[in-house]
Amino acid sequence: MRKTEVLLPHSLFADLDRDGTMPLYQQVATKIEMAIRQGTLASGSRIENEVSLAERLKLSRPTIRRAIQSLVDAGLVVRRRGVGSQVVHGQLTRGLELTSLYDDIRRGGAKAETVVVSLADAPAPNHVAQQLGLKPGTPVTEFVRIRLADGVPIAVLHNWIPQSVGKLKAEELKSEGLYESLRSRGFVPQVGKQKISARKVSALEAEQLDIDTGSAVLTMDRTAYDSMGQALEHGEHIYRTDLYALEFTVVNK
Repeated sequence: MRKTEVLLPHSLFADLDRDGTMPLYQQVATKIEMAIRQGTLASGSRIENEVSLAERLKLSRPTIRRAIQSLVDAGLVVRRRGVGSQVVHGQLTRGLELTSLYDDIRRGGAKAETVVVSLADAPAPNHVAQQLGLKPGTPVTEFVRIRLADGVPIAVLHNWIPQSVGKLKAEELKSEGLYESLRSRGFVPQVGKQKISARKVSALEAEQLDIDTGSAVLTMDRTAYDSMGQALEHGEHIYRTDLYALEFTVVNK
């Protein structure tokens, strides 16, 4: 169900200094940020639309738009087509353990959801076959999913698995993480080899992640192996940088 907009009390903006040295957009952004930090605007809340807020505060719409954009840039708010400006649910911070994003989202207290975009058997591309230890063109199961946290898309996940692992069903990919599906078949991921980078999204990826075309995303290419060194899956994933981060500890030796 679509959430209604939260109308912030006019008193929150009562002390705006219209003749001061601090720009008005910055003052408005600071007030809204305060409401977010204090919980007046809870995670997932829809902020009052720019036209309405501008009229209530007797400010120009560009001023309000710039204030909201500064909150977007700070990672406190996201703009969603058809929804408006929404307070983020907190950035998902993930360690470098061999875990499923589905499980990470749930551990973070959010509702994990999955949209299965495609699921089919296909010949393995050369680079995928190499990662899985197969001959190029060997049939594999290829699938693309969009992972959401509390209804907000976080990642697009493109995976390939050897057919020796067994047939996956769309319903199972919607209801659980890939590694849980593998473990239920007796295949336990133990070691992962991964590469992290960044690039700009395509138009299709921007639509899937509900972000602007040309936005930067974090990328992760990973191949997971069992304890015997058999490749179980290869994935090429992209993540929204405003909602996802990797965290790890480095040690001086």
